[in-house]
Parts: sequence; C-alpha cells; structure tokens
Amino acid sequence: MKSILSTKKLSTVQKDQLLQEGVCAVDYDAIAITFLDFKAPEVIDNAIFTSQQAVRSFLEKSQGVLSIKNCFCVGHKTKFLLEENGLKVIEIGQNATELAQNIVKNYKNSVFYYFCGTIRREELPKALKSEKISLFEVKTYKTVLKTKKFDQNWDGILFFSPSGVASYISENKDQRNTHAFCIGQTTAASAKKHFKNVVVAPTNTIESVLEKTIEAL
Repeated sequence: MKSILSTKKLSTVQKDQLLQEGVCAVDYDAIAITFLDFKAPEVIDNAIFTSQQAVRSFLEKSQGVLSIKNCFCVGHKTKFLLEENGLKVIEIGQNATELAQNIVKNYKNSVFYYFCGTIRREELPKALKSEKISLFEVKTYKTVLKTKKFDQNWDGILFFSPSGVASYISENKDQRNTHAFCIGQTTAASAKKHFKNVVVAPTNTIESVLEKTIEAL
C-alpha cells in the first residue's frame, strides 16, 4: 500500500476514497489562519479575493457593515462562497496571474480593494501596479506555519498553498525523490524549489488533488 501525507486535514470520506484505491493517508494542518481586524470604506465598487480564507475573514469581521458592488476572484470555490453570501462576482480566474490579466484588459480605469493575507504572492499586485491601476491592499488574515518533523518516507505529499510547502520543508529537508501533488500552479511553483517530481491538479479543489494522486500512484 502506498503512503501519502496531506498538509491539510482530510475528511473521513476522502480518506476512505484513498484507502479504496490502495493509498493510506496521514494528515495534519501545516498552517493555521487567524482573522484580523481591518479598516476599509463602507462601500467598495470593486473587491479582489484570491482565496476562500480572505472571503471568510471579510464576512466575519465586516459583520455586514461593508458593502461590495463587484467581486473579482480566483477559483470556483471562492466564487461559490462569495455568491452564497449574496456578493456578485463579475470576473474569475483560475489563478492570480490570469485574474490580473483579465483586470488589466477589461477594467484598467477602475479602483480595486484587494482582501488578502499577510503572506501573499506578488503576481497580482505587481501586474496591476505596473499598469498604474489603483489598488489598495487590506490584510484580513494572518497565516502561521505549524511546523512538524516526520521520520518517514512518503510516496507522495499533498500541498494546498505555498505556505504549506514552506511549513513542511522547514522541518523536512531531503525530499527530492518524493512526489508533490499540488492544488494549483502557484503552489506547484513553490514545491518545484524542493521537489523533483511535482504534479499539478487540473482544478483548484481538494478532490482534484486526490484524483490526481490516485492516478499517479
């Protein structure tokens, strides 16, 4: 039986799915999220969300006081979460780079508020600022690395964010021969710095990562 490590807690159903395919999974949360208090205008024309965590922190901390007219987001699950809470999504990208390209092409004269974490990648802010698009960043959550050392060789390791990669690698160095299964290109880019064999799921969902893992192993 193959053994894998997931850097995010999996559900019982997900673990059973893997077991049925001959894959035994050990799971833990490699990162922890803390929602932050933040300040933003009461009415926002255009808001950017590149993660579900940013949406959840916005919803919890704004308490319905802030109003957003249009949302721009990364990933279908982020889109669903926004729409589920009554927010209108007018643009979606598979990753931050794609979303930035769409904004530059179609909304160059607009002003944006980017709700994000304290650890975030540069692609989207850099792309918008290079085109002189007004962008205000609002830090809504903090990512904390929960490092842990494992004395075991894995057939595969599942990663769901660049921070998850950083957390794992901080205590587990020699991983060149292990397969890294990643939720998207951004996470994969981080994994490629430490792993020789990196596999990217076709869509940004946990289910897609699991399917790709079963297929590859």
